[in-house]
Amino acid sequence: MTPPVECIEFYFDFSSPYGYLASEKIDDLAARFGRKVKWRPILLGVVFKQTGAAPLTLVPLKGEYSLHDFSRSARFLDVPYKHPETFPLNTMHAARAYYWLHEQDCARARAFAHSVYRACFAEGRDISQPDVVLELAARQGADRATLSAALNSQALKERLKAECDAALGKGVFGSPYIIVDGEPFFGADRLPQIERWLASGGF
Repeated sequence: MTPPVECIEFYFDFSSPYGYLASEKIDDLAARFGRKVKWRPILLGVVFKQTGAAPLTLVPLKGEYSLHDFSRSARFLDVPYKHPETFPLNTMHAARAYYWLHEQDCARARAFAHSVYRACFAEGRDISQPDVVLELAARQGADRATLSAALNSQALKERLKAECDAALGKGVFGSPYIIVDGEPFFGADRLPQIERWLASGGF
């Protein structure tokens, strides 16, 4: 077994309903066991190109079930949920903005990530739109004009690409994908397993 490490790695796409549900629980869960969480947004479109997968809602039979399960899982976890009218959607700008903010202040980036997820899955906003992303970032103190210019910079494009490549290199194939002490867990429904792992030191 890999020795315990302080940080839990939390890979997610801002368009992932299950990623949203996990995002509402993962920090508190980790904190109960003296752990911290590294939030790492990625793009599922990049992942799906490698795996040959597709958004659940677009898969025959699975699509109807997934829509039902998103809402049921949210009720089970006591998390507000409203499925977006536009879905699936592009989260490139939101992910880039997160990493831009993270370079300046980790706490602000975390607050921004929560606001993006909640805007998408609780407030019904279209987070694929740059103006929405810029507004949410500005609420965390970001300079809107500076971030707007940065979103299309080569440096930020390369940063997000590097994060996606690194995720694939670690075996990440979906969202949420959570790594604890080298042990991978896929899906918000694995939170109870993660809790037991943290409590027992592995099983």
